[in-house]
Amino acid sequence: MPVGWTFAGEPPSLASLGGTVTLVEGAGFCVCGRTGDIVPDQPHGLFFRDTRLLSRWQLLVDDVPPEPLATMEAEPFATTFVARARPRAGHADSTLLVLRHRYVGDGMREDLVLRNLAAEPAACSVSVSVGADFADLFEVKESRVQQRGEHRLDAGHDGLRFERQWRGDVRGTRVHAEGWTAAGDGTLTVDVVVPARGEWSSCLQVQPSLNGVEWPSRYACGEPVERTVPSQRLREWRLANPVVHTDHRGLAALLERTEEDLGALRIFDSEHPDRVAVAAGAPWFMTVFGRDSLLTAWMALLLDPSLALGTLRTLARFQGTEVEPRSDQEPGKILHEMRFGMDSAASLGGGTVYYGSIDSTPLFVMLLGELDLWGAEDADVAELLPAADRALGWLEQYGDRDGDGFVEYERATDRGLRNQGWKDSFDGVTFADGRIADTPIALAEVQGYAYAAYLARSRLAEQAGDTGAAQRWAERARDLRVAFNRDFWLPDRGWFALGLDRDKRPIDSLASNMGHCLWTGIVDEDKAGAVAEQLLSPEMFTGWGVRTLASSMAAYNPMSYHNGSVWPHDNALIAAGLMRYGYVEHAQRIAGSLIEAAAFFGGRLPELFCGFDRTDFEAPIPYPTSCSPQAWAAASPLLLLRTLLRFDPAIPDNRLWLAPELPAALGDLGIERVALAGARMAVTVAGGVVETRGLPPGVQLIRGARPAVVPATSADRTP
Repeated sequence: MPVGWTFAGEPPSLASLGGTVTLVEGAGFCVCGRTGDIVPDQPHGLFFRDTRLLSRWQLLVDDVPPEPLATMEAEPFATTFVARARPRAGHADSTLLVLRHRYVGDGMREDLVLRNLAAEPAACSVSVSVGADFADLFEVKESRVQQRGEHRLDAGHDGLRFERQWRGDVRGTRVHAEGWTAAGDGTLTVDVVVPARGEWSSCLQVQPSLNGVEWPSRYACGEPVERTVPSQRLREWRLANPVVHTDHRGLAALLERTEEDLGALRIFDSEHPDRVAVAAGAPWFMTVFGRDSLLTAWMALLLDPSLALGTLRTLARFQGTEVEPRSDQEPGKILHEMRFGMDSAASLGGGTVYYGSIDSTPLFVMLLGELDLWGAEDADVAELLPAADRALGWLEQYGDRDGDGFVEYERATDRGLRNQGWKDSFDGVTFADGRIADTPIALAEVQGYAYAAYLARSRLAEQAGDTGAAQRWAERARDLRVAFNRDFWLPDRGWFALGLDRDKRPIDSLASNMGHCLWTGIVDEDKAGAVAEQLLSPEMFTGWGVRTLASSMAAYNPMSYHNGSVWPHDNALIAAGLMRYGYVEHAQRIAGSLIEAAAFFGGRLPELFCGFDRTDFEAPIPYPTSCSPQAWAAASPLLLLRTLLRFDPAIPDNRLWLAPELPAALGDLGIERVALAGARMAVTVAGGVVETRGLPPGVQLIRGARPAVVPATSADRTP
């Protein structure tokens, strides 16, 4: 039986004896060994629309694999594999260099070059062994591949054609190269004579098809790669982005990697080419996720607000319209994940969208409100406002299952995720004594998201002159805040409960979730100090970041996915919350620890790493199946930077709060070309002096911190 969304095991590690290389472009990606080969018994493959187009791609020169020399990773979608043909018998060295220039998009192009370094011509036979099993991405990721449907292989003058028919769905792969001979065993072969001191080259093309329609190649043979759409998009992205100036090498490397990774994780809607959203991560999550994409877009506002607009439009397009238990769909609900593989669709009762997320829906409204604060066009906000209202309708009708004012989750069938917050592993929500909480569950951070969503809608209504709606949503926010601080606070422990279980008992674990509550502003100020101290306590803070679960809890395991590991996005939100309430040194400690940790991961923050204490090991310990790059981890440095700058715009009110609190270790810092309300502004912090340029016309610069508790209506605001 397809398990799809409910898989509770561990995915295989991407690490193999020779390591792996991941190439990404849009919704397509390739995972292969460092030789360039795709090996069938590894979690390798070329993927398109969540289906493995190639399960085998192995190059032989004179029936022997070339000897790998180096891998030159040029762009997210392009890599060159450098090797040499094996030395001939009786010779110590090879004189034949083998270059494989690979480009991945909707399919793949590989330019194969043989360079002869000898003084006489070299004759050889070159072959590529090809396989296509059309396995679903989940099957590959979870090491449970099985052959389904009817498979066919045709070898002819136009190369190799692989096809699989299953449940009325037909998927195909065509592999072709001019001058090569195709054989029925899935091999392409060509005999070559490479001139003395010269070279020979050939272009191999891999193109997918769906129900008889073949996708055009992103990189046609003979076309200069720099003129292709992926290259142009990446070049335009780099030119348009803000520029950060800092002498801190670690921060500079981290922000440079952030820009590259987010550029690679952008996906474009084929029906709306100007609409760009953010995929959750490579290699296995190159698709839109509700929670991941929304939080990533929020964090990336400092880099590119258009990511937020594209993500909101994409999610609004697939907003729930009916009650459909197998996919956890309900009217107004924002999706959790989109998939296009047949195995995924089977697990969803024929669908390609799964809605089992309790937090995507309030985060949608939050992001729309924040985008408006950054000066979004009125027409864009108006376009998305009906979707926001449907989302709020879901919060009140379906999200609040029992009418107590809190937002709870419980899956509709056994096909869904048991836990539907960001800690969505089966054991991600536990009591202090280790017992797994029973659903329905009201999570602490979700109440914070709902609170912020209500405030955002109240402000948008006030801007539109709808005082009745503004007052209604403001009252809804205030009621939720009062109830949250009453029912979730554990006075004898000094922290907020992780959640409320089905019997409304506080789930009393000390966990990182309450840091998100600081971020949204739902926490009463008289409790914020205790929360700050708990988050930075030895039980929670490792020296590299805040753990998801305290070491004093029974379920704690520093090598687990959600019960003691360190997640950069979690820490970035916590740091933002601490700074919001004025706990500057606490926020600085988290930011500094993450910047230091990134240096041990090649200047890139992974999805998560193990929660061992810094006194135990001299470096953070990797989590073996962590995604990298992963969207919200990649965007976390941007939120950390915004937090340290205390950069908080409110363009509809003609205000920008700016009160930098940079740690001394970071030194001076400048950022240019920040997109704000149609302007491009710059901020420089040097020697403790803050300067700005290019502030949008009419916007007042407030050299102070934004109030921790944001008033809902103008009547509550300080002039």
